[in-house]
Amino acid sequence: MNITVKQMIGTSLIDWEGKIVSTLYVPSCNFRCPFCYNCDLILRPDNFKNIPQKEIDSYLLERKDFIDGICMSGGEPTLYPDLPSYFKEIKNKGFLIKLDTNGTNPKLLEDLLKFRLIDYIAMDIKSSLDFDCYSKAAGIKDKILLERVKDSITLIMNSETDYEFRTTVVPVLHTEENIIEIAKYISGAKKYVLQNFSPLEKTLDPSFQKIKPYSDEKIQELSEKAKKYVPNCCWR
Repeated sequence: MNITVKQMIGTSLIDWEGKIVSTLYVPSCNFRCPFCYNCDLILRPDNFKNIPQKEIDSYLLERKDFIDGICMSGGEPTLYPDLPSYFKEIKNKGFLIKLDTNGTNPKLLEDLLKFRLIDYIAMDIKSSLDFDCYSKAAGIKDKILLERVKDSITLIMNSETDYEFRTTVVPVLHTEENIIEIAKYISGAKKYVLQNFSPLEKTLDPSFQKIKPYSDEKIQELSEKAKKYVPNCCWR
């Protein structure tokens, strides 16, 4: 099975609210977000050793009493066609699955939803859904990718699977208007999370480490305004 895991957080209390999970990180991504924290995993995946699946399975099964499941992150997990069969094996061992995704593979996402292979989706919405804004925030040049993102939003909102949408808010990329536009687009969604950008971590574009993030007060204000469209909007 062609799934490569390069990093693993054995026990995470923050990746899935209310759950204890092991978070797995796959390499490669079709976005180049300038503020990306996992940039080494995207640009230099060969610098990381592969974590053998036996090691992952052993870790999970030995701790089955308190680990609820896995969070599959990256990179972009939906770039891997074998993801459904991988998730099926994890499910067969009795674990729940959360998927972090950028939403660019709605076809695979549809399969995962149809066969009930995921229990929670966290989809990033990088900016307001016009190409100029999205291309700056996601580092893309292909308009088809944005159309796929829109398809995934529709798919997720019409599914029975629990989910959240989230946006990392960066001052040079996001104005109040951008955030309101996103909230309008996903009006009525189950949950929308605003994540405050942190320049303390390594970023794909090194110049982003010099950007001063919005204050907590400003992020809170943005989340309050977004609540007009998504009542369950929070920030972290």
